[in-house]
Amino acid sequence: MLAVLESWLTERSLPHRRLHDEQGQLVGLLVEIAGGRPGPWWTLDACVDTAPFGDESAWSFPPTIGDVAGHWLRGRGAADSKLAASVFCHIAADLHHDADGLNGGLAVLLDVDEHTGGFGGARAYLADPGAERPAGVMIGYPGPEEIVVGGRGLWRAVVAVHAPAGHSGSRRTVVGAISRAARLVQLLDQTDLSADPGDRSGFPLPAKLSVTAVRGGEGFSVTADRCELNVDVRTTPGFDAEAADTLVREAAATLDAEMPGPKPTVVTPVACWPAFQLRPDEQPAAALMTAANSMGLPGPVRAKVAGPSNIGNLLAGEGGGISATAGFGVPYEGLHGIDERAGLTELPQVYAAYHQAVLDLLDAA
Repeated sequence: MLAVLESWLTERSLPHRRLHDEQGQLVGLLVEIAGGRPGPWWTLDACVDTAPFGDESAWSFPPTIGDVAGHWLRGRGAADSKLAASVFCHIAADLHHDADGLNGGLAVLLDVDEHTGGFGGARAYLADPGAERPAGVMIGYPGPEEIVVGGRGLWRAVVAVHAPAGHSGSRRTVVGAISRAARLVQLLDQTDLSADPGDRSGFPLPAKLSVTAVRGGEGFSVTADRCELNVDVRTTPGFDAEAADTLVREAAATLDAEMPGPKPTVVTPVACWPAFQLRPDEQPAAALMTAANSMGLPGPVRAKVAGPSNIGNLLAGEGGGISATAGFGVPYEGLHGIDERAGLTELPQVYAAYHQAVLDLLDAA
């Protein structure tokens, strides 16, 4: 995929370079169009890796078909986000011809470590000493009706529950780690976060806690002495990572008091991103919203705060915060599911909206 992109960029003499992670793995391409006058840099970001195909027999066409049928581009990644990558590369090519009239500069990040959740391309870009720090980022996730201007954060932890090992057939009753873990799941599930104080800050979504994985035990004749839970908390400004950490540790302490084990329950945080939300007048959201609503798309384009996290959360936690939008693009179906496809009818308006937003941000002469 990157070889195809590199060839296209080279043919058009667009300045670009490879990005590598700390282990030296190739994680993306960075295109940099420097303006002729001083000013802030802005970034367009699109991923070119994809989600897994799932059950290929359930698809009505091959996931890698990459063809156009009617007004749809078909195949895994068509919507998320190869069309956005194409749009952003063409915008860079268009601006490159008249870069001397621009203030600041435009970077296009093409990320191949997004669907892993590692966001290696974005991390390598932010860590690159040769890259200009962006004033804001527009991420090309699909959907023409909304511009995502915020998202819940996350706090994730692995929780290890312990118990004495024992034989399942023993006369002595042994409360195994799985049973203790089941009680902890109950305690966590009983926590009501729907009325958290996030709405006091104007954040429109409540916090949410989910137990997403359970690991423990083997065979039938032994009661497990250890069971692990994956706990995912979606955070808000009013219920942040510290509140999530406290809640889970208090539930673990309650478990240890109710059903004592040989060791205390251990909570090990593994990931943490802050929630974020841009104001309507904050860039780059304002420029993209104005441009999108001037393109004649059906109905007004609305601002939205998303439930899932995205690269915008990573950017929000980056040294003082980097403003980001995370979604405006073509219509789509089957995103991360079967028969993924992306609509081409609205592609000219989507292209024009991003192009105009970039020009406004770079204040072209």
